[in-house]
Amino acid sequence: MARNSPFDPELVRELAGLISETDLTEIEVEKGDLRIRVARQPAQVVSVAAPHHSPAPVPAAAAAPAPAAAMVAPPAKPSAREHPGAVTSPMVGTAYRRPSPEAKPFVEVGTRVEAGQRVLLIEAMKTFNDIVAPRSGTVTEVLFEDGQPVEFGEPLMIIE
Repeated sequence: MARNSPFDPELVRELAGLISETDLTEIEVEKGDLRIRVARQPAQVVSVAAPHHSPAPVPAAAAAPAPAAAMVAPPAKPSAREHPGAVTSPMVGTAYRRPSPEAKPFVEVGTRVEAGQRVLLIEAMKTFNDIVAPRSGTVTEVLFEDGQPVEFGEPLMIIE
């Protein structure tokens, strides 16, 4: 490898170490024209089916039809990612609910926030980034634990 190459193998090692220490599957860094992406394939889960033993058939007369109301599924709750009040992570990093371990959280469920108010921090590459409320409202859900690794686009809280 040429000595004047902008490629930094130590940075790649550091990024690979960060991936292996967390639950992240990929991380990308850009500086000027240089862009480094380190990714790993998630472990494949192989399931083995156990032999199936069918119970004795029940005579048709003994089986009573279920009431129609019991067959109707409740409406599906939209996922946090699709919720219109979702605050999502703008980056890969570690999310913190408080400015320091001994401090109170920025917000709790039930806290009224104003647009632009700091609601959490995300540490990425040893830099703490303020994450602010995109809208005014009340925090109805906090979807991460303090110090939890988060990925880009992951829902972190709901503000309604």
